[in-house]
Amino acid sequence: MSGFDIVSLGEPMVEFNQTGEGGGRLYLQGFGGDSSNFAIAAARQGARVACISALGDDPYGHMLRELWNREGVDHSGVATDAGAYTAIYFVTHDERGHRFHFFRSGSAASRMRPADLPRALIERAKVLHLSGISLAISAQACDTCYAAIEMARGAGVKVSFDTNLRLKLWPLSRARAVMNDVMRLAHLVLPSYDDIVALTGLTEPEAIVDHCLALGAEVVALKLGDQGALVADAHQRHRIAPHPCRPVDATGAGDTFGGAFVARWIAGDSLRDAGLYAATAAAISTEGYGAVEPIPRAADVQSRLSRGSRAPAAG
Repeated sequence: MSGFDIVSLGEPMVEFNQTGEGGGRLYLQGFGGDSSNFAIAAARQGARVACISALGDDPYGHMLRELWNREGVDHSGVATDAGAYTAIYFVTHDERGHRFHFFRSGSAASRMRPADLPRALIERAKVLHLSGISLAISAQACDTCYAAIEMARGAGVKVSFDTNLRLKLWPLSRARAVMNDVMRLAHLVLPSYDDIVALTGLTEPEAIVDHCLALGAEVVALKLGDQGALVADAHQRHRIAPHPCRPVDATGAGDTFGGAFVARWIAGDSLRDAGLYAATAAAISTEGYGAVEPIPRAADVQSRLSRGSRAPAAG
């Protein structure tokens, strides 16, 4: 059996996203969890993707498996834990942006163990992806992530890491120590600006990239929000301008960027082209509600790229 382009390890979730209707009392049910968002974003760009996680034997777990079936994401490496539940979260919106409210303590994914890892799935992949959330949901999950990284590196599989710092899950001191260590082990590092500033104290994008490369990363794709991105390796750096869009909800935009970037990098795009493609995909994903539904497919991204920097027409 041939392997996958990307195997993504972490916690999938079911999402309830506040809409602007009913005085804020109406919520749109969707899906989330950064590692699952990343996987779906990569799959929609044409990559062969699998997930590693655990779900409860509950309606939400079944819904996630049905989602992955629709998206062509393999979930043979996702266990069912009958003694735990599938995590959910709510997204609310106000003038300060979007806020997350999680119900995940003791979830099935947080109970993942190194012994449960599907070694063959990891060792046949081109890239193993994980995030700061994958590390933070429990000490046991953190151990599982380290075991997966060891399996991947031992088999010559590249490791992709997205910071996704969530200080409600762990203290900054531990996050800083663990994430800097994992960045040392990763080949592709996909930090968000606010995360990496908190983790390193650095504020200049160029200095942040220097820090990640010095730790050992081969490729760095620094997400700068509405300022675009900075992509780099030891030999080149490219500042990617933000793609024009009409945003309504930025939930999952960073995951879309990461999934699209790694998918295109695996496909052989240049660093600059992968960054431009990913920034465009992320911008499109902000034009709808929810983490998954607005993630564009390859044809949508190519269409927007072919229009150059023109803003989208008003709906």
